[in-house]
Amino acid sequence: MERGAVDIGNIAGPFDLQATVESGQSYLWNRADGGTYDELHAYGGNEWYETVVDPIPGVVDERAPLRVRQTGGVHDGTLHWESSVDAAPLLSHLFRLDDDLDAILDSTPDLPLLDRAYDAYEGMRLTRDPVFPCLISFICSAQMRVARIHGMQRRLRTTYGDTVGLDGGEYHAFPTPEQLASRTEAELRDLSLGYRAPYVQRTAEMVASGDAHPREAADLPYEEARESLTRFVGVGDKVADCVLLFSLGFLEAVPLDTWIRTTIEDYYPDCERGNYAETSRAIRDRFGGEFAGYAQTYVFYHLRAGGD
Repeated sequence: MERGAVDIGNIAGPFDLQATVESGQSYLWNRADGGTYDELHAYGGNEWYETVVDPIPGVVDERAPLRVRQTGGVHDGTLHWESSVDAAPLLSHLFRLDDDLDAILDSTPDLPLLDRAYDAYEGMRLTRDPVFPCLISFICSAQMRVARIHGMQRRLRTTYGDTVGLDGGEYHAFPTPEQLASRTEAELRDLSLGYRAPYVQRTAEMVASGDAHPREAADLPYEEARESLTRFVGVGDKVADCVLLFSLGFLEAVPLDTWIRTTIEDYYPDCERGNYAETSRAIRDRFGGEFAGYAQTYVFYHLRAGGD
């Protein structure tokens, strides 16, 4: 096992591990104390978070179990990690530590709601999750609270994912497309996926068979990329936007979920245009365009946590 640390003071802008992992962007991490998504609060935790990451070209060549926790503050703290590989590049990739967070947030419009959200969750960054697990996670997200979405993904990992060891501990990788495609709808329903079970199974079949892969969207212009992802069963515009934002690096994407639609109704009613495409363009413009997805994610977490 390798151990190491990343000095937050050496990256561009603050970082808050807890807010980043538990803000509704990613469902692929488990908090070691079992409390993932149990509480909503600003930085203050120093618990270990655990996951298994499949190979990422240019970042890590092998499947790697990964544990990480943060000590200290969002400006001068430390990320401590344990893994089977040198995890510093992996953490930089997964948590976008190469983003200049201060510059990004400064480039978004001076709106009171954004200012309150930025102040409440200073250091929260967008994630860069592996694309297939991200796609399956958000297919499961329809009409679900974040804790239940996370529970579905945890059950998929522990039931069908490979077991990976690290210093005597055992961690579960997310199932491959082939592993999920081989399950029946009834088996997936037994994991409480409900009506989402056939969507997950059929989407996994599409990827496993080579009919389509969500990674293909990465090379397209933004709105074409969103349309490309809607090929997958159970994926509409909102789920597609989540995958683009939280996995494929389209930082302008603004998923129009319930919280953001409420935000539009309460704060920016002139952005409602009667259909997803036009409303999406309007709220992206209001949130500053290029980095509108950062603004969206802060607002989502701030309002879901009880802010106004």
